Amino acid sequence: MGNVKGPSLGRPVTDDDGRTRFGSERGGSSRVVVGLLVAASLTVITVDAASGDRSPIDPARSAVGNVLGPIESSTATATRPFRETMAYFSSNGDLRDDVARLSAQNSQLRSEVEQTPLDRNRLAELDGLTTTANQTGYALVAARVVGMGPMQSFSRTVTIDAGASSGIRPDMTVLNNDGLVGRVLSTTRTTANVLLILDTDSVVGGRLGSNMEIGFLRGRGVTGNRGRLDLDLVDHSVTPAKGDVVVTWGSQNGVPYVAGIPIGTVESVFSTPRELAKHAVIDPYVDFTSLDVVGVVVPKKTAGDRLVINGLAAKTGGAR
Repeated sequence: MGNVKGPSLGRPVTDDDGRTRFGSERGGSSRVVVGLLVAASLTVITVDAASGDRSPIDPARSAVGNVLGPIESSTATATRPFRETMAYFSSNGDLRDDVARLSAQNSQLRSEVEQTPLDRNRLAELDGLTTTANQTGYALVAARVVGMGPMQSFSRTVTIDAGASSGIRPDMTVLNNDGLVGRVLSTTRTTANVLLILDTDSVVGGRLGSNMEIGFLRGRGVTGNRGRLDLDLVDHSVTPAKGDVVVTWGSQNGVPYVAGIPIGTVESVFSTPRELAKHAVIDPYVDFTSLDVVGVVVPKKTAGDRLVINGLAAKTGGAR
């Protein structure tokens, strides 16, 4: 018969007295221990659950809590600074982002609020130009004043942001919703230089509203509150009345000034002992230190890169 192996008895173990015994395998012992622990745990859980409020496990649970509680408290105290530091940097970064975002929003809102009065004023001036176009029958191209001649110069000029591409040419009348501003001196494709009626080289034909007498107005070269015009009438025997209105009487083909544009009022009248004629000082309607939106009188069928404001009233003798 062949060799038949019996069940393994494990490795031989020699006692202190010299006797040899066969011990069980280590792996088998470990599995037995784990099984016993699992069974004990299930037994404890079952007993604890079945006992209700008064569990025999409570004394052991209390003892374990008394031992581990201080340890957990000490650990939490020791790690709190690190947790708070990490939370600080995290929240601080979020706060910085929020502050930056809110600052940007405030700047935008502030800009919009500050811009609102300017937009409102410009809209009012554009409405005034539309009214002027309707009352006079002239066609206008709206433009903004973007520059002013140097104060050191004797010339009183401004630069507007519309030029040849908008149909503007030299010797065209420039006005705003208050009255006469001046005439175009020169143009580029996108800008034009305007000679103000306050300039000493400016001569404008004017007409008194009360008696239709005509004369010539010359600038004194001064802007601001002291900006005035001098009116000399053609008929030296006529004495202008204080407060009388002066308007343009127009040039041939409306160049450089169209007719009927308000200029100002008679502020005072004077004469010299050697002269028979009376001279009138005219206070202009236009505030030349706050010029913004102006209109340039153009032919009605002007084609350019800007909208032409066409008047509704029929006008003769001045429109081109």
